[in-house]
Amino acid sequence: MIASIAVLAAVTLQRAGELVLAARNTRRLKAQGAIESGAEHYPFIVALHGAWLVGLWALAWNRPMNPWLLGLFAVLQAGRVWVIASLGGRWTTRIITLPGETLVRRGPYRFIPHPNYLVVAGEIALLPLVFGLWIYALAFTALNAAMMAVRIPAEARALADAHHVVGKPLSRR
Repeated sequence: MIASIAVLAAVTLQRAGELVLAARNTRRLKAQGAIESGAEHYPFIVALHGAWLVGLWALAWNRPMNPWLLGLFAVLQAGRVWVIASLGGRWTTRIITLPGETLVRRGPYRFIPHPNYLVVAGEIALLPLVFGLWIYALAFTALNAAMMAVRIPAEARALADAHHVVGKPLSRR
C-alpha cells in the first residue's frame, strides 16, 4: 500500500511540476509573439488527465503493483524527460507556435513527429495496468485516443501554418 501511494504521489508531483514549467514556457513564448492554437479543446485535455489521475488515487492507492509493468512505466518516464528536454523552452502542454521558427528535429523528434503523444498514450494505458486496473486502462485509452484525434491534427495545422514560408516547404532542424 505504501509503495502504491508513493508511485501515485510521484506521478502527481511530476504532473504538477510539468504544469508549472508549461505555464512558464507558455507565458515566455507568448511574450515573444507565439500564437496559441486549439485552445477550445485544451480544457478537455486537462479534464481527461485530471480525471485519470484522480481516479487512480481513488482505485489504486491500496492495490499491489506489478513490478515489471512499473519498470516499463519508468522507461516511459525517461521518454517523457527526453521529450521535454528536446523541446527545452518550447515545451508546453498547449499548442503554442512561434511563427517562422524551425521545427525541432533533435531527440525523439528525429524519429517521429509527435513523440510526447506516444509517451502519454503509453502512460495512460500502463499505469492503471501496474495496479491491475485493465478496464480503467481501456476506458482512458479510448478517451485519450478520441482526444488525440482532435489534438494531433490541430497541432499539425498550427505547426504547418507557423513554419510555412510561401513557396517553400517546412524546414526542420
